[in-house]
Amino acid sequence: MINITFPDGAVREFESGVTTFEIAQSISNSLAKKALAGKFNGKLIDTTRAITEDGSIEIVTPDHEDALPILRHSAAHLFAQAARRLFPDIHLGVGPAIEDGFYYDTDNEAGQISNEDLPRIEEEMKKIVKENFPSIREEVTKDEAREIFKNDPYKLELIEEHSEDEGGLTIYRQGEYVDLCRGPHVP
Repeated sequence: MINITFPDGAVREFESGVTTFEIAQSISNSLAKKALAGKFNGKLIDTTRAITEDGSIEIVTPDHEDALPILRHSAAHLFAQAARRLFPDIHLGVGPAIEDGFYYDTDNEAGQISNEDLPRIEEEMKKIVKENFPSIREEVTKDEAREIFKNDPYKLELIEEHSEDEGGLTIYRQGEYVDLCRGPHVP
């Protein structure tokens, strides 16, 4: 059993391996439905990530101060998945959330993405949302990451820049789309 401390100072006991979603659900179903992520011991985590030690938690909902960057980062992944579907030869670099939204570095042999392409990409993003893929976090070694991204030179460059001191790499799978990422993402 582990002890979880809430923002109001209340402490509750849970089974080791409990998730943010399950903690939110233990409070109310409506809170669980609104949960975008957790903030465990000050670190943002996915709602499905197992918690195995004592600590403090905040449930990140749309009105939480950390919600907007998570939403923007998840939107960046949707954009990248849509762009990859529409432009299969595209190479994707980084796609971080920024103050005004997000951006994605791209390189497309057939020509760069233009403003005229954005409505098509947006429509594809809407299709992906309707497909309702889960966003699955996985920890991988550098060698595994190299194999996954062997045809994507920008991802290989990011893998090589990753310091072993930072621990393993994480990827997210969303349907057919896979990307290097620390997360978290909306459920």
